[in-house]
Amino acid sequence: MTIPSVSRQEKIWAGAFGDAYVERNRRLDQLAGKRRLFARILARAPGVQSVLELGANIGLNLIAIGELLPHARLAGVEINGKAHAELARIPRVEAHLTSLFDFAPETPFDLAFTAGVLIHVAPERLPEAYDRLHAASRRYLLIAEYYNPTPVEVPYRGERELLFKRDFAGELMDRFPNLALLDYGFVWRRDPVFPLDDLTWFLLEKRGGAGT
Repeated sequence: MTIPSVSRQEKIWAGAFGDAYVERNRRLDQLAGKRRLFARILARAPGVQSVLELGANIGLNLIAIGELLPHARLAGVEINGKAHAELARIPRVEAHLTSLFDFAPETPFDLAFTAGVLIHVAPERLPEAYDRLHAASRRYLLIAEYYNPTPVEVPYRGERELLFKRDFAGELMDRFPNLALLDYGFVWRRDPVFPLDDLTWFLLEKRGGAGT
């Protein structure tokens, strides 16, 4: 299957560089930490019966969410073919091999989220990424990314223009005034019990009812 790549970043993640990322991040030992993280988040988001992850990789987040929400509909979008093949083997997960920019669900999901994905999107394409995430959500949006109060680029494994930090949640809320902050937090790689990557997460809710 041919992936329509519309940016340098997508071409890189769809290819060998993305394949190597899959191998480095096959971290089943992190499932306990992910369950703990999503248990806290979902406790603040009642009524979730469908979940979409944009940039799901091999699906560890969706596995953790599936254990917490055994009857929920789960879906993941992934641009890398190697990661998608593993994502598609997870029971209950609807796996879509495509770019987040090319995915438009027929109906929105109760919760739509990204985790370590917006940091790899070219800054000029972020508005479109925000639009896609917002449109995919019926009620809740979650972003778990590297935070910085001002935009900054960070060299990543010898590559430039491949990792960016900024206030993604603030920009999302500025773009969509109907979003309200429900909760936020930080997970730390040096947590003595549940170490995860250093991510700051923000749970947002659409005001004005479903589909707004």
